[in-house]
Amino acid sequence: MSDYKNKRFKTGSELVLYFLEGSKKFFVFSIIFSLLVTFLDLIGPKIIQYTVDFCIADAESDSVPVYLKTIMDLLGGREFLRDHLYLIALVVAIVGILAAVCRYMFRLMNAYGSETLIKRMRDKLFDHIMHLPYTWHGANHTGDIIQRCTSDVDTIRMFISEQMLSLFRIFIRIVIAMYFMIGISIPMTIVSAAFIPVIVLYSGFFHNRIRTEFERADTEEGRLSATAQENLTGVRVVRAFGREKYEKDRFVKQNAEYTQMWINLMRTLAAFWSSNDLISGLQVMLITVLGAVFCVQESITVGEYIAFVAYNSMLVWPVRALGRIISEMSKAGVSIDRIAYIMNSEIEKDKDGATEPSLNADITFDHVSYAYENGGGDVLKDVSFTIKAGSTFGILGGTGSGKSTLMYLMDRLYDLKKDCGRILVGDTDISDIKASHLRKNIGFVLQEPFLFSRTLSENIGITQNELDMKDVRRAARIAALDETISDFAKGYDTYVGERGVTLSGGQKQRTAIAQMLVSRPPVMVFDDSLSAVDTQTDARIRQALSENTSDSTVVLISHRIMTLMHADNIIVLDHGRIAEQGTHKQLLEKGGIYKKIYDIQMQGT
Repeated sequence: MSDYKNKRFKTGSELVLYFLEGSKKFFVFSIIFSLLVTFLDLIGPKIIQYTVDFCIADAESDSVPVYLKTIMDLLGGREFLRDHLYLIALVVAIVGILAAVCRYMFRLMNAYGSETLIKRMRDKLFDHIMHLPYTWHGANHTGDIIQRCTSDVDTIRMFISEQMLSLFRIFIRIVIAMYFMIGISIPMTIVSAAFIPVIVLYSGFFHNRIRTEFERADTEEGRLSATAQENLTGVRVVRAFGREKYEKDRFVKQNAEYTQMWINLMRTLAAFWSSNDLISGLQVMLITVLGAVFCVQESITVGEYIAFVAYNSMLVWPVRALGRIISEMSKAGVSIDRIAYIMNSEIEKDKDGATEPSLNADITFDHVSYAYENGGGDVLKDVSFTIKAGSTFGILGGTGSGKSTLMYLMDRLYDLKKDCGRILVGDTDISDIKASHLRKNIGFVLQEPFLFSRTLSENIGITQNELDMKDVRRAARIAALDETISDFAKGYDTYVGERGVTLSGGQKQRTAIAQMLVSRPPVMVFDDSLSAVDTQTDARIRQALSENTSDSTVVLISHRIMTLMHADNIIVLDHGRIAEQGTHKQLLEKGGIYKKIYDIQMQGT
């Protein structure tokens, strides 16, 4: 195992702060420039108000704020400005330019922070997923994991970089605007402010409904992604069995359910947004009419009326946005919970003081029993045997007899529970061995190997830090693959499609065998990995393996007697128990399960 540590997150905010490491400074600068933009936007109406009231009209100058009176005096005083109004227009233009510069810097810093954040989120999620147990991956759909790492990550990014910063800006804008509005008319300010709690309260009412419906839609999207991913990776099987219509109908049904979820969510959001717009419109209309009445009654000046209407208009968008941000918080909360599920999942851990012993030793299964967590009874029942170092060991058994499970346990892809036996390498329990060391020294070739979308040489040499074509070719020759590759137009540079879809089953298996042989591990496990090759090629590969891997411990799992008959020792599994054990000759003499299978298979030769 690596030095990766599993950090636990008790709350969503703790998770968000963890992801924000490295991008906080950009968001801090974004907030600073956002405040400057807000301030510069809000002083514009004040300049217009005092221009109308004290430069164009003849209002008393005593009510002019000291800082504005100072600026006016520096510009030449009231009379001079009245004759040179273009100077005030120039000041407004300068304020606008400064606001534009600050707005640009806000966008730039926000973009840096946003992209830094999403990069860290992706990196941390990918790294964490790579350290999760094999059983966790088996219990979670790949499509759903991908959806959490893409759609949910983007939802969180949007919330932090846009909604959360907007929430901060809105609060500052409301406070500053209210301060200026109170200075103009307290009654009108009270009327304007009365709408804010109304919008916040009904936004809170919609919050839970939006969250619930978004969570359903998000979950349904994960299922849809899983369906699409399964069909794309299993396209050969779908085509081979003529299941295109069935899979299309299945996808259409899943897509219809997903679409209906979003329609339900959009109905709720439409009701929320339209009512939001209605209340905001009523507020603007009421302030416009009330301000006009006060202006006619001379309770406020024309300049104050213009400024107040401008400030109220500036509040309309923030207050409406405040409600919408609350609804977006519902979506972000769901996405944070879905990401937290991954980040809080327990990673694989080595015991304290785990060692790295040599695996050139006997491997002993001592009274091993195992059952999958999803129930169904024991897969293995009190299994005991020893694989001698440097020997070839065969395992024969029917489907579901526990053959592959034995090897997954030996590689610690599955962990043995307490009081369910032990697996020893020499005198060391494998639970006391570092998992990374164990897996590095146990080479695995599965019945259905996975190949990456890379060239053949890159796939064969995938375990090496630096590609050595000499080792690649050697491994390919042992796997009886070199001649086949030579027939390809691009040879070892032939590009392998996703999951090896461009290769035949036998070619994929032989590529996987070569892939394992490159690393030359002391323990080699072939899990029915010759099932897709003909018997002649099977014999060639086994002969080459015996000549080139004499120092390694070889475990052969197969349904073919021909593959196992030259093994030094063979066990026969039946319903999770060892039914027979011995050499090929000894097992034939016993006349049991092994002999029956041998007779059946030999009839066709």
